[in-house]
Amino acid sequence: MPKNGVNAGVAVFATCIYPAAVYGDGETLLESLLRPNPICAPVLAAATKHEVQILYTQIDRDAANRPHFTQHEYRVNPEDYFYPASTIKLAGALLALEKLNQLGIAGVDRHTPVRIDSAFSGQTEVREDPTAPDGLPTIAHYIRKLFAVSDNDAYNRLYEFVGQQRMNEGLLEKGYRDVRLTHRLAIARSPEENRHTNPLTFYQGDQVLYQQPMLVNPHTWRAPAPIPKGEGHIQDGALVAAPKDFVGSNYMSVEVLQDLLMAVFFPEELSTDRRFDLRPNDYRFLYRAMSMLPRECPHPQYDPKKYYDSYVKFFLFGDSKAPMPDSVRIFNKVGLAYGYVTDNAYIVDFERGVEFLLTAVVLVNENGIFNDGAYEYDEVGLPFLAELGRVIYKYELERKREYRPDLSKWRINYGP
Repeated sequence: MPKNGVNAGVAVFATCIYPAAVYGDGETLLESLLRPNPICAPVLAAATKHEVQILYTQIDRDAANRPHFTQHEYRVNPEDYFYPASTIKLAGALLALEKLNQLGIAGVDRHTPVRIDSAFSGQTEVREDPTAPDGLPTIAHYIRKLFAVSDNDAYNRLYEFVGQQRMNEGLLEKGYRDVRLTHRLAIARSPEENRHTNPLTFYQGDQVLYQQPMLVNPHTWRAPAPIPKGEGHIQDGALVAAPKDFVGSNYMSVEVLQDLLMAVFFPEELSTDRRFDLRPNDYRFLYRAMSMLPRECPHPQYDPKKYYDSYVKFFLFGDSKAPMPDSVRIFNKVGLAYGYVTDNAYIVDFERGVEFLLTAVVLVNENGIFNDGAYEYDEVGLPFLAELGRVIYKYELERKREYRPDLSKWRINYGP
């Protein structure tokens, strides 16, 4: 797959990514699977309106259980902007864990209490977190909340720890292009306020272990040209009869989203310059956090009636509130905002020996007005992603494999 003029299978991966084949009548595999489906077909028939992008990666193991990847895509184009919403939180978690390791300060790790201060307009302090085991905020607790229910404040605190400049450069230096991380989530802040991130202190008892001053990004991150979307948008409670411009908004392409999954689950298959500076226990922590269902989270404890199993698991189960089967685990990060519905997942079925990577986005905004809250999430978006996941899963069940994968690495203890 060409990426920025370079073949990704050579530049990115130590093992090969095999090119996708073309199926009957010039269709790609994804088209041949989805067009006959009564739920997926109407969305594909209006794929331009719905801004659909899908990236599906098959995984075949060899006799040594080493993975080999074959990618299939539908309308994937890094130049086609979509609002990534909470999917970017995976990057925040990776960069926060990496920064802790690179600080190399004794006693400072993801479990160390952190105090967040305020030194600039729009910043807020944090001294306590009543949902944490001991009532004190930590990077680990923020990451758990970030994945368990997609907590926005949790991401914002990681953004403040890493700093806006490092949030971007930490990815760009590793070759993850098509990225702009410009702002906190779910709170209105000016570009200047988002360039400034809070001072903070890691401590144990009365002992200060590390103090970080307020960080200021000297660069202004914006798209190189306007990104107008829709026919109008709501601003300050009033309808503006002009497209919404996403020029200063966050962005992360479908390819980069899935590349980050590869960096978490298959780091040994990446060239060394693409890997994050994580320890084995960081990976295990991420595997647990990314796949834990809300009812399995000991801290915070979530009401299963509100936070049902599929609350942040859109593929396969996003159109249902029924309990998910124990044999299937979805390691993922979803996004839902401005009518864009996105999921980025590594999916395994331990009983049936199935594993695959799937990343997809669909826009459901029938009236073309952004920020009015009138989106067809339940009617179109979630059913499409759920059915997409089921179609691929069924195909994977029927697909011939020379070797059954050993998935024991992904079995996690979700106890306290």
